[in-house]
Amino acid sequence: MQEFMSTIMPEVFYTLCGLVCLDASFRAFMKNEEARIGTSLFWLLVGCIFIFGKLMPSEVTGAILVVMGCLTVTKQVRMGSFTEVSSDVKEKESLKIGNKIFIPAVSVGVLALAFSFVKVSENGLIFALPSSKAGVSLDGAVMVGLACVLSLLFAWWITKPNIKETRENTTKQLMQVGAACLLPQLLGALGSLFTEAGVGDLISTMISAVVPSGNIIIGVIIYCLGMVIFTMIMGNAFAAFSVITLGIGIPFVIAQGGNPVIVGTLGMTCGFCGTLLTPMAANFNIVPSAVLETRNKWTVIRAQIPMALILIIVHMILMLVWAF
Repeated sequence: MQEFMSTIMPEVFYTLCGLVCLDASFRAFMKNEEARIGTSLFWLLVGCIFIFGKLMPSEVTGAILVVMGCLTVTKQVRMGSFTEVSSDVKEKESLKIGNKIFIPAVSVGVLALAFSFVKVSENGLIFALPSSKAGVSLDGAVMVGLACVLSLLFAWWITKPNIKETRENTTKQLMQVGAACLLPQLLGALGSLFTEAGVGDLISTMISAVVPSGNIIIGVIIYCLGMVIFTMIMGNAFAAFSVITLGIGIPFVIAQGGNPVIVGTLGMTCGFCGTLLTPMAANFNIVPSAVLETRNKWTVIRAQIPMALILIIVHMILMLVWAF
């Protein structure tokens, strides 16, 4: 059971993601008026990575990513045209379904959280706290994958859609997002690469040359700003956390007497403030604009700037008050 849930089940969900990409590739090849070959090839390669990624040598995966990058840079990945649903139909369905449409979306997060309390033991699946040593926690892909499948069933039950239209709209939404859907994975990998390359040590050396050690206030300010700025570069706080905490957080804040738990926690959430300010956080800031078809792709970021700046200052104050 443990081997099945930890090795086979994640690949099942990755394969499902890959099949969606292959369907987009087929649709692009058959119906795209512009960049038909490039768009079809791009989604074909994405699908192959999801399905066969574990079997591919890392060099092959890297080469595929380079090809995909070239296709994107040369504007060979296009959305294509889709049949628009009339305003009357949209309004009719909206009145019919109402706020129930939010149930599937909310269910993804709620169910994923619920599955975090499910563990695999020798006797099967058990419920236990994530911190409990009983059993092994489910893989993140399994938790989210199961939540998405169940939420999809909720959506089908609520909307009772036409399967052909559902397939078409799924492809449309994926193509709207485009290459940005790969940014979270790529930037997460880049964060690990920076850590292995010793970027944190380099940053620490550079900061030490200009900032006097022992000044707690300056240390906290630099650490918080470092998390924000590096998160804006990397696209997510998880990728920035290890680099900035090793390079700045430990020598300039924790070494000065800061509580490691509080410093680390506030450092991570302060990094999330940077997520609100950057297009590199594509899944938060660019994807919603694409899905909602806003006139300006910076709409989401513009709306978040004031709150992000306020929260950065709040994090600095809380770290100084609570961590020391």
